[in-house]
Amino acid sequence: MGITLAALESSVIATAMPTVIKDLGGQQLYALPFALYLLTSTVTSPLWGRASDLLGRKRLYLAGIVIFLVGSVLCGVSGSMAILIAARALQGVGAGALQTLTFTLVGEMFTLEQRARVQGFFSGVWGIAGLVGPLIGGLIVDHSSWRWVFYLNLPFGIPALLLAARFLPSARPARDGRVRIDWPGALLFTLGSGLLIWGLEFREWLLVALSVAVLAGALWVEVRHSSPLLPMKSLRATLPRVGVLGNLLSGAAYFGTIAYLPLFAQGVGGHSATAAGVILTPMLLGWTSTSIIAARVLGRIGTTRLTLWGFNLLVVAFVLFSLLAHAPLWVISAVGFLAGSGMGFAMFTLLISVQQATAKPDLGAVTSAILFSRQMGGAIGTALMGTLIGQAAISSGGGPLADGLQRAFVLALVLVVVAWALAQTLRKAAPAARPSAAD
Repeated sequence: MGITLAALESSVIATAMPTVIKDLGGQQLYALPFALYLLTSTVTSPLWGRASDLLGRKRLYLAGIVIFLVGSVLCGVSGSMAILIAARALQGVGAGALQTLTFTLVGEMFTLEQRARVQGFFSGVWGIAGLVGPLIGGLIVDHSSWRWVFYLNLPFGIPALLLAARFLPSARPARDGRVRIDWPGALLFTLGSGLLIWGLEFREWLLVALSVAVLAGALWVEVRHSSPLLPMKSLRATLPRVGVLGNLLSGAAYFGTIAYLPLFAQGVGGHSATAAGVILTPMLLGWTSTSIIAARVLGRIGTTRLTLWGFNLLVVAFVLFSLLAHAPLWVISAVGFLAGSGMGFAMFTLLISVQQATAKPDLGAVTSAILFSRQMGGAIGTALMGTLIGQAAISSGGGPLADGLQRAFVLALVLVVVAWALAQTLRKAAPAARPSAAD
């Protein structure tokens, strides 16, 4: 139920946003509800993971659901884009707990072989919710008010809260004095990431330069902290490093594309909000189906080959996106299926292989780093693509919007090509990347 919440919110909002900006105004702020949600869910996820080591998973999981639902209600009652953006940021804080603690619990409760099957199941749950989310969102927007897109979270969130309170084990965390929350690193990462997203969104290049300096300071703190949010020592190894960078680059390309495809359907193709939601369905279907397939064949094929298959598909998909920006809706949807399939193979198997190669004391931190990098990539990609498309094209639609989307797709192609090149280094780590019963 918790994963359903996070999946619905990540897909439904993209369908609703063109209608939201017509109602509330603020076309120049189109990307911020996406970017800030991804930003707050990203920068808080390592904090949730570290804090759960001290306070217990269950307590913080319940707190995350409550924060998420409060943010949803505030989104629904928003009377301006400023209030909506702030409420989306609060939602993201809760989403950071739902995603991070779910995967931390899976890594903690299951063996490696069980973990692949269980995470495959969670991918299926995520995919089903993501598939119906855009369609439901489009139907709500077409036949009711966009506000019900946010109220839709309550029928899922309240049962999730009750089920977790009743059935999730209440284990007392072990406190040996070595685990400390990295507040300086968290503050620097939050400040640097916020400056980066804001600077990219409004083309304030001085803020972008400042964000780079702040993020460099955050990395300096991380290297010296006893319990860093990002486990720098573990990330020096090839497999975790490729896992983090691959998720960062691919997340920027994929989630940036998801943010703007509904705008393509409505602003270029002239389709309804329902059709705009349907355009995302093949991408989510591809991710879901290949994640489930990967869980089934992981032991026979190995994570290295599956990961490389995924990045190959991503490169092909974004080559086609770059060439077919003016193509009909069904063509874009078919290419989206390829992109989603590439993400399913690459992201699922990278997570499994990185968890396998990581010592237990760093398992939660490395898992958080993978999720952090993917979501941070999405926030950066959404802002960068918005900059390339241009506010004038977003407002006018038609040919200028299609041209802007083509520039954004070329950027996404460059990002996935770099990720593909990094993934080739996994061939050297292939013997360590194949799960076995002994593990």
